[in-house]
Amino acid sequence: MKLIVGLGNPGKNYANSRHNIGFQCIDYFARLHVVRFDKRKCQSRVGIGKLGEERIVLAKPETFINLSGLAVDCLINKYIYSLKDLLVICDDMDLPLGKIRLRPNGGGGGHNGMRSIISALGSEDFSRIKVGIGRPREELANIDRDIVVDYVLSDFLEYEKEIVKEAVERVSEVIDCCFTHSTEEAMNQFN
Repeated sequence: MKLIVGLGNPGKNYANSRHNIGFQCIDYFARLHVVRFDKRKCQSRVGIGKLGEERIVLAKPETFINLSGLAVDCLINKYIYSLKDLLVICDDMDLPLGKIRLRPNGGGGGHNGMRSIISALGSEDFSRIKVGIGRPREELANIDRDIVVDYVLSDFLEYEKEIVKEAVERVSEVIDCCFTHSTEEAMNQFN
């Protein structure tokens, strides 16, 4: 069984925000694989389905992004035995808009949700797909932390939506490749 977690914030106010691209990716993947988020487990919306012969659990934590580790730790204990079976999808401000980066492990960087997960699990050894959301103007971000917060919680601009749509679709291809082939092959193909 594989556990795929998309990070985001619950509620309509955040639905289309940059920080919620993990939710957008997992929602798209769920539609493609006819998985419904019809359960509530571990402070998360959960859907169970199949990818080929492999059972998959898709999850959207409802703890708010900065506390994602609480939900992910519970989900791991409930559904999988190894962190090798975990894949987390999150936004990344250090990547250009729409750029995708798959990593087999690593630190949380500046992402509070990833830091929360790493802290809760006591390990960085799980795969993650980072989706670029770009940055606010560098000179502003260096001056005021509130600008960064406002930026990640803001909706994508109209001209950015097509780039985001294409990235969300590519993330589904990355997930399929990870689980039907390998993380290494997916990294070679999509990074």
